[in-house]
Amino acid sequence: MNKLHLFPLYILVFLCLGMAGYAIWKTPTEITSEPSVANVQLLQAMPIPSRDTIRLFDLPKELTFAGEKVPLEIEDVKERLEREIYVNAYWQSNMILLMKRSSKFLPEIEQMLKENGVPDDFKYLAMAESALMNVASPAGAKGFWQILESTGKEYGLEISKDVDERYNLEKATIAASKYLNKAHNRFGDWTAVAASYNMGQAGFSRRQEDQLAKNYYDLYLNDETSRYLFRILAFKVIFENPGSFGFYLRESDYYQNPSLKSVKVSSDIKNLANWAKQQGSSYKELKLYNPWLRDKDLNVKRGKTYEILLPE
Repeated sequence: MNKLHLFPLYILVFLCLGMAGYAIWKTPTEITSEPSVANVQLLQAMPIPSRDTIRLFDLPKELTFAGEKVPLEIEDVKERLEREIYVNAYWQSNMILLMKRSSKFLPEIEQMLKENGVPDDFKYLAMAESALMNVASPAGAKGFWQILESTGKEYGLEISKDVDERYNLEKATIAASKYLNKAHNRFGDWTAVAASYNMGQAGFSRRQEDQLAKNYYDLYLNDETSRYLFRILAFKVIFENPGSFGFYLRESDYYQNPSLKSVKVSSDIKNLANWAKQQGSSYKELKLYNPWLRDKDLNVKRGKTYEILLPE
């Protein structure tokens, strides 16, 4: 083909490439300088950053644990408390369920702590340990108070194939109270007692000796124990001021146990499901209100009596 015949084609290709280059060069400038209506509306809809966008919480000006002052004037103490408050307040689903669940158990725990000379604030320790559920840890600690088998037996709890009283709220709380009082006799302050519940009395005592310091807030501890008391304090602050953290529960929102009757048992029960049915109840209800019954039957030693709770 004659090259002259191709000349108009060359001109056309050149013009197309030029126009494409101009569009590529011009477009970013036009978008940057003249935003579209959609982009303007999107920007206008975005909230202006403020304390209400991601809500910030004010710390209490003063705070105590079991009547002992928390030194909020110390910067790292303030920071550690804020960490636990934000972690728990913004884990809303967990906190709401804990609040709803607490009405089933806190009145009984509060009464038993009072009767055994333990400050009321230790109910928040039970929350930190188990979230008020009968859980078991990988180390073998069980129940609301996360009591190890050896410790449970030392403080009078029955732990066998049929029965594990670490799951009996009343008896476990009494055992925990004995442990806490013994720790208080050793350390002399309740803050140290709470910390030692997490890492053990011997371990906490060694940290005091090694670091030449007695006060919990002056000690350098492992991450878990360092956070432990502040987790307890966070529960206290949030539970005592729920509205300040955005929790508004009505009275009807809280869970309640049904009215329960006590049935005394002093002889073997070979089949708990049949026995529960004879009492006008069910195996499920038997297990719900008596989690300390660990097997399908109950062997009762001579002279022993158990109290089993069932809905009235």
